[in-house]
Amino acid sequence: MNLPPPSRALPTPRGTPDNTASANPLASAFSAPASSFSASTPLPVSTLVRLVRERIESGLPLCWVSGEISNLVQAASGHFYFSLKDASAQVRCVMFRQRAQLIGFRPENGQRVEARALATLYEARGEFQLNVETLRRNGVGDLYERFLQLKGRLESEGLFDPAGKRPLPDFPRCIGIVTSPQAAALRDVLTTLARRAPQVRVVIYPAMVQGDSAAQQLTAAIALAGARRASDGCELLIVCRGGGSLEDLQAFNDEALARAIHACPLPVISGVGHETDFTIADFAADRRAPTPTAAAEMAAPEAAALRARLDDNARALRRSLLRLFERKSQQLDGLTHRLQHPQQRLAAQRDLLHQQQRRLAAAFAGSEAQRRRRCATLAQRLLLARPETARTARHVDALAARLAGACHATLAQQAATLARLSASLTHLNPTAVLARGFSIVTDDAGRIVRDSQSLEPSQRITVSFQRGQADARIEAVRDEHS
Repeated sequence: MNLPPPSRALPTPRGTPDNTASANPLASAFSAPASSFSASTPLPVSTLVRLVRERIESGLPLCWVSGEISNLVQAASGHFYFSLKDASAQVRCVMFRQRAQLIGFRPENGQRVEARALATLYEARGEFQLNVETLRRNGVGDLYERFLQLKGRLESEGLFDPAGKRPLPDFPRCIGIVTSPQAAALRDVLTTLARRAPQVRVVIYPAMVQGDSAAQQLTAAIALAGARRASDGCELLIVCRGGGSLEDLQAFNDEALARAIHACPLPVISGVGHETDFTIADFAADRRAPTPTAAAEMAAPEAAALRARLDDNARALRRSLLRLFERKSQQLDGLTHRLQHPQQRLAAQRDLLHQQQRRLAAAFAGSEAQRRRRCATLAQRLLLARPETARTARHVDALAARLAGACHATLAQQAATLARLSASLTHLNPTAVLARGFSIVTDDAGRIVRDSQSLEPSQRITVSFQRGQADARIEAVRDEHS
């Protein structure tokens, strides 16, 4: 069975290839209004081809197309270029190397296949083509559809969650194998275990791996291995069979089998089919091996490698112990040389004490002499820095006399200035004018009257004198010539 690996998200196809092709989505792709542009303005070829490609890709979904392969060419880059045809038409196809590595079989001319592809336009040549995502042989569509539906449902339940995968034991003493006793995969697994780990005990739980009842027998064998874990002593379980077609591996795409693997108390390795074959059991198992032989290699470490590793560790341990012994011996010699008689130690400490006392006395004497010299220097500097108070007092008296004279002169000058300004203000004072017999006339709005023509008979006015005011009424108005 040729399916993508477990880590790849598999899209679920909708309907059979015939139903998808009969929907004629190309007509609906161009039914929507095109991008607005002037019909009279010529379009560059690249612009036109790009618009057509965008219309095709946006209008046609990813779909399954069935046909026969012809004109197949594999480029040096690993990409496949071919035509997919039927009795009435053909279309150019390209399948890039990353996609081609996952299909599990080599395409050949004349094969009838079903391609999951995206319709597009190769702009460099203006050719309509299909970008093929995956290929499958014609006739497996229903099985593949059921596989995808079951995988999606179990995955949504968390049955394939990597966080729930159990670690494999590093050194298992007993391994259980669920497979057919007549299967070639069993011989491969036993041969590999005998070569890599002859000390490991093997318990076989027989079950059919192909046929109508194979899924039930595999489920029952896994449940039996889990129930007899304590009595049989198995620490790990391998579920395996050799490669085959999609129909041959269908027993390992059973929901009950997947749930039994997930519920098994033993870690489970799935080694079903060849490297490109993937089943539901692979997703449910704790580890997936590409082949039964690889499952055996994954289950048990090689005894020769373990012995070589133990020998390396033993040699490394001996070298470490030898180096440690040498370091400790050298350290002991150093401590031996430092070891002294207590009397010698006390004499050395006594001499050291006397030496420190002499140094301390000399330090005190030197420090005292230095302080005395410093005090004498500071006293001399203090004498030199003492102020002469008599000269300073005479200088202060002179400054006081000068300050008094300057104050008297300044006051006299300011008094003269004040008198001059007062006389000027007196001449400008309106009260002085009023004292000479003049008066100020204002109307009832408080405005000064300068022209008799601005007054009217019977109008009230106010007359201001040097002392006081008087209210009056206009009897008659005369101009200066009257």
